[in-house]
Amino acid sequence: MNLRRIARTCVLFICTVLLAATALQAAPEPVTYKSGDETVKATVYLPAGSGAHAAIVLVPEWWGVTDWIRAQAQDFAGLGYVVLVADLYRGQSTSDPAVAHELMRGLPEDRAVRDLVSAASYLGTRKDVRKDSIGTVGWCMGGGYALKLAVADKDIRAVAVNYGAPVTDKAALAAMPARVLGNFGALDRGITPADVHEFEAALKADGKSPDIKIYADAGHAFQNPGNKDGYRPADTSDAHDRMVAFFRDTLQP
Repeated sequence: MNLRRIARTCVLFICTVLLAATALQAAPEPVTYKSGDETVKATVYLPAGSGAHAAIVLVPEWWGVTDWIRAQAQDFAGLGYVVLVADLYRGQSTSDPAVAHELMRGLPEDRAVRDLVSAASYLGTRKDVRKDSIGTVGWCMGGGYALKLAVADKDIRAVAVNYGAPVTDKAALAAMPARVLGNFGALDRGITPADVHEFEAALKADGKSPDIKIYADAGHAFQNPGNKDGYRPADTSDAHDRMVAFFRDTLQP
């Protein structure tokens, strides 16, 4: 067998192994659970391998559950987490900013937080989830709601906030046990660096050690490629690596 044939055989073998590993990751699983008197729907993304895993409640942007959000869920599932994508809009999504604005305005905050707390509780009942290792992550509107979930549910171990509105209630932050990571943009005119610094100071005043980073050349929604003028690939990669390390350290010690 010549060297070229050996090389071709090795490439085919590697491709086969990679395809087999991908196939081990289960297809997204539609689930339902109770939220108050309502039954809500969500999608769970499962990692490869058996046994109990750490879990993440993933909260979408104001667009709703989009392909980009599904890709983030697949990414975290590939890292070994059971990931539940919360559908706060109950099946609605859009790519139109005007519609997204109306959907967000029409979302009752108490219902959204209730849905998220119920999502975390549901994860805690699953045999493939370690109920003492549940975190949450969100972007934009979802970043703010991920933080509200961590405030409302004392069993949440870690929260990653990506340019989401900070919680300003200092007493609520003081009572929140979750570790906090934040990724924000210095050019964000909605959530300003001053807002972020105030949030960070409030956490530190209670003896917490938040990991907050403000990206100098980034604005709001800098991690979403759909944000054509504001997408920052290098900052996105760095923010992703920070989240991977954060959840590994807090949920998979």
